[in-house]
Amino acid sequence: MSRKRKSLPGIVAPNLDESPEEAVETSKSQLKREALLKKDLAAELIGLGNKQFAGAPLDEDLREELRAARKITAHVARKRQLMYVAKKLRQTDTEEIEQYLEHLNNDASQLTARHHRAEAWRDFLIAKGDEGLAEFLDLRPDADRQGLRQLMRKATQEMNKGKPPAAARSLFRMIRELDGATPLPPCP
Repeated sequence: MSRKRKSLPGIVAPNLDESPEEAVETSKSQLKREALLKKDLAAELIGLGNKQFAGAPLDEDLREELRAARKITAHVARKRQLMYVAKKLRQTDTEEIEQYLEHLNNDASQLTARHHRAEAWRDFLIAKGDEGLAEFLDLRPDADRQGLRQLMRKATQEMNKGKPPAAARSLFRMIRELDGATPLPPCP
């Protein structure tokens, strides 16, 4: 008994206008990798916040399917809807969507870097005292010297007494505002 072999779903039939060397075959493994990437893309789209989701460059049909997936709470049903959205993404050009998500991720990375810089400067100022403040003011002469010094001293007192770090938080906010106007250099 001879079994007939099924053709693999990802192999592209050669175009009659092309020579055999120009025909491109896609392996089954490559198709699976691409499907997994689309599944990850669908999961990322489903996980966006409302504001980011509203700004995403999606066609209306895909947006409706994603809205449905966002509302589903049952695990299996959500997974099934995720797979359906991934299938729809495989059928569309997703370059613009991927660029949008990359832009969102870059913005988040920059915000995180700003927070880390402000935290590092806050810790540096509290640890070094007036010497650290002089270094900071050399870099940012527009900063409020008196306000920074008061917050630094209060933060040190709070830390020594074991109190909640209210002044340290205020110092962080002040440094973050300065960094928002003009980015600070990395802390020494």
